[in-house]
Amino acid sequence: MVNKSDLCEFCEGGTEKKLIRARFRYKGQTIFINDVPAWVCTHCGEQYFDAPVYQCMEKIAKNRDNIQKTISFPLAEYDMVIS
Repeated sequence: MVNKSDLCEFCEGGTEKKLIRARFRYKGQTIFINDVPAWVCTHCGEQYFDAPVYQCMEKIAKNRDNIQKTISFPLAEYDMVIS
C-alpha cells in the first residue's frame, strides 16, 4: 500500500512499507541487516526508517562482534573502463 501522506524528500514519490536488506553505517563501518521494516519510495527507492527501527539497527551495529554471518561480493573500481 502506497503512503501518499509521507512523500519522498527527494522526488516527492509515495512511500511503501517493505522489508529490506538495509545498509547501515555506524562509526565509520558498514553492516547490512536483513528483513528491516522500512518505508521505500516507489519512484526513486529512497529508504526511510521509523525511529524505533533505527534504534534497533543502531543496537545491532553496536554489537557487531556478535554478527555470525559474512557475505562477499564483487567490487569494481569506478574508473575501470571497459572498452
